[in-house]
Amino acid sequence: MTKDYRQMAQGRAAEERARLDAVLSRATPVEGCGPLIPVAPARGPQVVVTPLRMVPDPKDGTGWKVEEMGWRGFNAVRAADVFDDLARRAARRKAAPPFSPGQVQVARLYRDLVERHDAGGMRCSSLEAGRGGSSSGGEFIDAFIEEGRVIDLLRRRIGAGVAMAVRRVRPSARGEGGARIIHDRVLVDEICLHGRSFRDVLERHGWTGTARNINMLVVSLTAVLERMRGHFAPA
Repeated sequence: MTKDYRQMAQGRAAEERARLDAVLSRATPVEGCGPLIPVAPARGPQVVVTPLRMVPDPKDGTGWKVEEMGWRGFNAVRAADVFDDLARRAARRKAAPPFSPGQVQVARLYRDLVERHDAGGMRCSSLEAGRGGSSSGGEFIDAFIEEGRVIDLLRRRIGAGVAMAVRRVRPSARGEGGARIIHDRVLVDEICLHGRSFRDVLERHGWTGTARNINMLVVSLTAVLERMRGHFAPA
């Protein structure tokens, strides 16, 4: 083994060690989080959160107070999503996040409901196959049906509108002849469910990822999230 080969091998080993260290560092909960939270590289980027709950408080004028409820005072973590990334980018520019807390909340509610409902469909199938089980099976199906109703309500509020219409944008601002309509429901699912960036959504539908086109999608998603919250623009 030549000296040059040994140096090359050592360099590659050092690069791989640095890569793995970076992966483990990103996957390790920060100081102050619960000690039982595992190191999980598959979890991806994470955000520290403090679990809170509302409890009665006769001394407060509202009759309630916010109480931290982390286990033994520890914080928790959750997987970071596209809205965390947007807020982080805005903070770097010392700008406000593009979406309000209420809009982010309904977007995450929609995501969580759809993911849980899709996973629950498998359990419903197993319960149907084994009828006559415990009463908890019936309670689960009731909750599953109610979740479906909430999802249907949110999707009706999303509507069948268009976030990006080809005819409204001059040809030079589109892609190279392949731009396709982006409907509101598609935009919501791409961003909220699949965690794609606005640039990715544009490119997947044949649009150029210009700042102007990205801003158009942000404006469209803002309006849709407001409708999902139950706020409708006057006719």
